[in-house]
Amino acid sequence: MKIAVYPGSFDPITNGHLDIIERAAKIFDEVIVAVLINPDKKGLFTIEERVELIKRVTKNIKNVKVESFYGLLVNYMKEKNAQVIVKGLRAVSDFEYEFQMALMNKKLDASIETCFMMTNAKYSYLSSSSIKQVVMFGGCIEDLVPSEIVNDIVDKINKK
Repeated sequence: MKIAVYPGSFDPITNGHLDIIERAAKIFDEVIVAVLINPDKKGLFTIEERVELIKRVTKNIKNVKVESFYGLLVNYMKEKNAQVIVKGLRAVSDFEYEFQMALMNKKLDASIETCFMMTNAKYSYLSSSSIKQVVMFGGCIEDLVPSEIVNDIVDKINKK
């Protein structure tokens, strides 16, 4: 059984993230969306809220699980018996950073492979940061994030 892990902060999840999840789910037997707990970052949503939002938008994808984790990704992957890291790439700048991370993960555990998936062109400009900024200044995020969570994002930003 091929198990893949798609790690990230997902604060919040975008349609670009969801596209990668859906495509990875067609390739691997199981995809674990792993929300990274980074104590150095204060996110818009709590870890628990992010996990819940992702579960809500992936509920119809039977081979997707959503969890949070803390620590080294390779250690988490060993716990889950996962073999592949899935990373989405929007631009060359993403590749440079993700390539370094892939090499570090390979150094830490030679059995782990990284699978880079190019974003769908219609999502190449999307980022969680840009979503938050658009909402902060009153813009519309329809078609940028899953429709089920638009109100969650708008409400959370308006409360801050």
